[in-house]
Amino acid sequence: MEFTAIDYSIFALLLVLSSAIGLFYALSGDRQRTVQEFLLANRTMSFLPVALSLLATFQSAVAILGVPAEIYRFGTQYWFLGCSYLLGLLIPAHIFIPVFYRLRITSTYEYLELRFNKTVRILGTVTFIFQMVIYMGVVLYAPALALNAVTGFDLWSAVLTMGLVCTLYTTLGGLKAVIWTDVFQTLVMLAGQLAVIVVGAQRVGGMAHVWRLAQQEGRISGIDLDPDPFQRHTFWTLAVGGVFMMLSLYGVNQAQVQRYLSARSEREAKLSCYAVFPCQQLVLCLSCLTGLVMFAYDQQHPLAPSGRPGFSDQLVLYFVMDVLKDLPGLPGLFVACLFSGSLSTISSAFNSLATVTMEDLVRPHYPGLSEPRATLLSKLLALGYGLLCLGMAYVSSMLGPVLQPSASLAWWGAHSWGSSAWACSSPAPTPRGLQKFYSLSYMWYSAHNSTTVVLVGLLVSLLTGPTPAADVDPRTIYPVLPRLLCCLPPKCRRGLCCGGDSPDQDAGPRHTEAKSNGVANSLGPPRWPGEEEGQGYIRREGAPTCALQETSF
Repeated sequence: MEFTAIDYSIFALLLVLSSAIGLFYALSGDRQRTVQEFLLANRTMSFLPVALSLLATFQSAVAILGVPAEIYRFGTQYWFLGCSYLLGLLIPAHIFIPVFYRLRITSTYEYLELRFNKTVRILGTVTFIFQMVIYMGVVLYAPALALNAVTGFDLWSAVLTMGLVCTLYTTLGGLKAVIWTDVFQTLVMLAGQLAVIVVGAQRVGGMAHVWRLAQQEGRISGIDLDPDPFQRHTFWTLAVGGVFMMLSLYGVNQAQVQRYLSARSEREAKLSCYAVFPCQQLVLCLSCLTGLVMFAYDQQHPLAPSGRPGFSDQLVLYFVMDVLKDLPGLPGLFVACLFSGSLSTISSAFNSLATVTMEDLVRPHYPGLSEPRATLLSKLLALGYGLLCLGMAYVSSMLGPVLQPSASLAWWGAHSWGSSAWACSSPAPTPRGLQKFYSLSYMWYSAHNSTTVVLVGLLVSLLTGPTPAADVDPRTIYPVLPRLLCCLPPKCRRGLCCGGDSPDQDAGPRHTEAKSNGVANSLGPPRWPGEEEGQGYIRREGAPTCALQETSF
């Protein structure tokens, strides 16, 4: 199972075209001469490329390998993850995007300083950098390792070529190049998966036969309503726990928020969330169908025991190379699909790391930094993180047997929480109760972590006292409860808001507008009684401090 010259040519074409996009944006427009153009694409992007870029960042190579293997081994229960996509995108569209976009921030961690203090911002930034640097090495190395084991594709040639090409177009073309290469790479990913499904289904007698065989063998799962959070996949872990996972990705992740902020308007940013929903459903459908076709093919053309892969992340590649071996070019297309997932994820990481380093660590200490120097420094940061990624790939290779079980165990969860896979493979003995805790379904990790943060924050607030209302920037607050209670009588709303004032819903929701140089700007949520305009945003005087009445994130 080796590559032909045509396969290598298709793979090389992916790298050449990705580099060409970066060069085009480096030499066109304003030629990446400002920080805003380099890091935010001058805030000129329309919703469709932003949506496809959001999708590409989410659809990493580990997901392309992991989801079909999950369906092949355990059935279609994972498909119910699609139920979480609706709320997982509506909430960011209507709560997170309006706040982030109207604050005109560049780094999501700027919000933490506006809402809390500078220390919280720095801690958030450092944690993000540490996690992403480790994650980049795994994302770059693990797919190349799996590919090398199956096809003999030279491991370090793949790692170095992919890492250097990704660094090149990210450093030269900025976020605009990253977004448009994501669009191109998304199309490659869809084409590669579709080719495998069509050819594989044809080899086993058609998709109807695939589905019928999967039903006979118990691979088509019904709705499992078991509420046990320690069950790996049930309807609740996927549909409810998946919402929190989606919020961690599409609500507050720097790479995704940066794409929202690159949109030309708040409306375009919201539309990108809506547009990515059907795209995500399509990608999930293709991945699950690939798993079913793999299962049907294996029933008719089983591999010898000695030929079976040692790790689940190699299942898809063994299947692809076997089913496409007599069709020159298609194995290369799938490998291009696989590495498109890695390129899109890694380029997003480079750009977001350069952004948070520049905005959170450099600019606050050097406020007088000129625009040309700040732009050059941003490009050097992207370059530096690209080279660091190659170093982390080498470190990943030194982990030996730790990397492979951890990656194969949590392929599908790695994009959300890269560190979860490492904990799962720890050989250290643990107390019985703690061992049970560690068996919590990985789909509940985001929900568990979010709940822990809220509870600890409330406890500390009770011990230290509430923040005075005058010290809270109202732009950082989204009035969730008043919106949810808008249909109740005013008396009930006041009671549920701890006796404080509630929004003037009788007049209907409305936005205030302030004019600056003759341009009207929407400034956010409905005004409360006693609100005044000032300093470019709504200032609320004597605002109630009820925790139920307002929500920050």
